[in-house]
Amino acid sequence: MNDVVSIAAAVHRGEVSAVEVTQAALARISAQNPQLNCFTTITAETALRDAAKIDQEIAQGKNPGVLAGVPFAVKNLYDIAGLTTLAGSKINAENPPASQDATAVARLKQAGAILVGALNMDEYAYGFVTENSHYGVTHNPHDLQRIAGGSSGGSAAAVAAGLVPLTLGSDTNGSIRVPAALCGVLGFKPTYGRLSRAGVALFSSSLDHVGSFARSVQDIATVFDVLQGEDDRDPVCTQRSPELSIPQLYHDISAVRMAIADDYFTQGASSQALAAVQKVAEALSVTDYVTLPEAHRARAAAFVITASEGANLHLENLKSRPQDFDPATRDRFLAGALIPSSWYLQAQRFRTWYGDRLREIWQNVDIILAPTTPISAPLIGQKTMILNGEEILVRPHLGLFTQPLSFIGLPVLSVPVQLPDSLPLGVQIIAAPYNEALILRVAAVLESQGVISAKVAVG
Repeated sequence: MNDVVSIAAAVHRGEVSAVEVTQAALARISAQNPQLNCFTTITAETALRDAAKIDQEIAQGKNPGVLAGVPFAVKNLYDIAGLTTLAGSKINAENPPASQDATAVARLKQAGAILVGALNMDEYAYGFVTENSHYGVTHNPHDLQRIAGGSSGGSAAAVAAGLVPLTLGSDTNGSIRVPAALCGVLGFKPTYGRLSRAGVALFSSSLDHVGSFARSVQDIATVFDVLQGEDDRDPVCTQRSPELSIPQLYHDISAVRMAIADDYFTQGASSQALAAVQKVAEALSVTDYVTLPEAHRARAAAFVITASEGANLHLENLKSRPQDFDPATRDRFLAGALIPSSWYLQAQRFRTWYGDRLREIWQNVDIILAPTTPISAPLIGQKTMILNGEEILVRPHLGLFTQPLSFIGLPVLSVPVQLPDSLPLGVQIIAAPYNEALILRVAAVLESQGVISAKVAVG
């Protein structure tokens, strides 16, 4: 019993109490977090108090919610009432505590889930490695010498290690999908604006998404359904009515038109990453290919927008206290502050053009498959990697295949694929905006066939 749905069902039936589930999660965290470094804060006291309330409601014959008794944790850029929101930084540690929970945190709690802590990340979400100079490196549970990915590294590693069955992260250029792939779990980035970002420390407002990590498709779908809904606190949150994915999860997919992303998405990937895509494609009988035009320019434009918006957000601190930033973050923010405004405007114009081209593609294709990362998890501190006989930097290139997709806000699920004698790899299942339920249906078929699976790591 280590997944969201089965825990909630057992708590509802009275087979186990929410307090017992919470105590077990806190014990796992206490035992394993010292070597993994997933958590920056553990909220044991409030977690046990909240769990006791769930048990009391059940004893009174009430329904505490679909996630009753499920332990969860969140990337430490989510507001948690009473705690200071770090966003992976030293500077933010001086801020006063948050006055209320982020909307996503509040919705999970309202559904009966139990918050047990906040998770490590790259400073201000600017990175793909979670090698944080203030709070330390998060280790990959499958190999403690390797990175967990980032920027939501603590979120992915906590689920992969079985510390908690559910976590929340954020994704600007791949910060949910990259660590999900490297840690061998599912990582879901819904459509831009589909889920509320209220109470989340932003990095690049026009690119930031929130999403979840779990070990099963049903868990991801259940949590997505809980998190949906408009929110006046987030000006970009959609006013579309929620479309529940659970009722559609096991619908037939025989009429779904699918293709493999070629060209850019087959260049610069290891043979194992491409083999993972082929394994998924064969299971789905996908033989067609599709080209996403100018994907390399989409990635370049995403770099410009990210650096510009991020630097602008932190400009005053960059001027007054540069020494208090993580050096890797500071240097990229400083570079972003020097980007001419004409470059930023041109990147946004290209973004519109690129979105129009993808809209044309969605007329003929419903689902696109692509690698999540070009390689499996690199070693901690590894600076370069060899791809196509060329030595390139690790940090920026881990987002090679994720950036051109979040650039226009597409919904994407990274699913874990395990090849023989290999660390985990991820495959992206991509759809047109607001087609999250379709993505999850396809993933459910793959899971039922055993093609994708997220086993608890034994590091």
